Amino acid sequence: MTHEDNGSAVEAAVQEVLEKGLEGMGPAVSILLNEAMMIERSHALQAQPWERTDERAGYANGYKDRHLSTRLGALDLRVPQVRGDTKFFPSALERGQRSERALKCALAEMYIQGVSTRRVTQIMETLCGTEVSSSQISRATALLDEELGQWRSRPLGVIPYLILDARYEKVRQDGAVRSCAVLIGTGVNSNGQRLVLGTSVSLSEAEVHWRTFLRSLKERGLTGVTMITSDDHDGLKTALTSCFPGASWQRCQVHLQRNAAAHAPKQDMRPEVAQDIREVFAAPSQDEAQRLLDLTVAKYEKKASKLAGWMADNLPDGFAVFKLPQKHRRRMATTNPVENLNKQIKRRTRVASLFPNEASLLRLVSAIVMEISEDWETGKRYLNMNDR
Repeated sequence: MTHEDNGSAVEAAVQEVLEKGLEGMGPAVSILLNEAMMIERSHALQAQPWERTDERAGYANGYKDRHLSTRLGALDLRVPQVRGDTKFFPSALERGQRSERALKCALAEMYIQGVSTRRVTQIMETLCGTEVSSSQISRATALLDEELGQWRSRPLGVIPYLILDARYEKVRQDGAVRSCAVLIGTGVNSNGQRLVLGTSVSLSEAEVHWRTFLRSLKERGLTGVTMITSDDHDGLKTALTSCFPGASWQRCQVHLQRNAAAHAPKQDMRPEVAQDIREVFAAPSQDEAQRLLDLTVAKYEKKASKLAGWMADNLPDGFAVFKLPQKHRRRMATTNPVENLNKQIKRRTRVASLFPNEASLLRLVSAIVMEISEDWETGKRYLNMNDR
């Protein structure tokens, strides 16, 4: 296509739509994009084609053909090139590249959630009017892996509060189905904003996995941790002692209440036990909580001695939160902030049910938690860090 004036380009685009209806939208957009890129090149060179001027910043250097798949279908573009010191790339095409990348990410996510290649092809034909091959799916998945890897390795900073959790998914390895640990770290930064710090997937032994994950957070610049909230996961306490020796550990109070129920000798005793534990944790200070705990232990010593012993040994693990400002305690006393995140993960992993390898599981979980973290980071502040 030769360079047309603006009016001619618009007329040509309108003619495509008039002659072909909605099917002419792709060619019409191609015409308009090609014209817009030509105009932008002229602005970058500070001269019109064939114009002689002292302000000229470079020279036109032909075109490079570009085939772009979009939601309007395939666009045949001619990207203007330049020579000289001026660097030029059409801004419209940059935005198109982001759109194309988003489309590829959607394609990859369909694949990792277990949608068949045949079904993916049908969906993409409906969206873009183009077919999708298995090699394109592989390339899209590689693109997604690169972006998710960059997110998982992004620099961290001061995170006073850290919340850790683990869940398990089924993964096939060496012909056998195994339970694979998914570790997730969330936190509250010095501005009071909540964010997902990272995630890790591994079939390795629990303590090794936790230690490796926590060290990776520190290597990315995680610092200033004063409080860590989690359940009593296998290997976690040992890993915390190694990686964060100066931080206080708060065992999730909700999980402590649930675990206590298993030690009650009679099922009809459980509501009373739960209420007693809630009163202990609702105390205004650690000293008062300890006083109430001593009374509760004495109450159950004769009728439920194992329960009383368990309470004395384990409930103090839920007292670290008393060191925090009053308004921070409720949100840091449990791992509840991660519960909704886990529900989102479960809703998506249930589609796949069994993952072919650790990489596919990590890909899906990373995509989910990255999206959630972006919502958290751009939403309302989670805590006022100036509270005392």
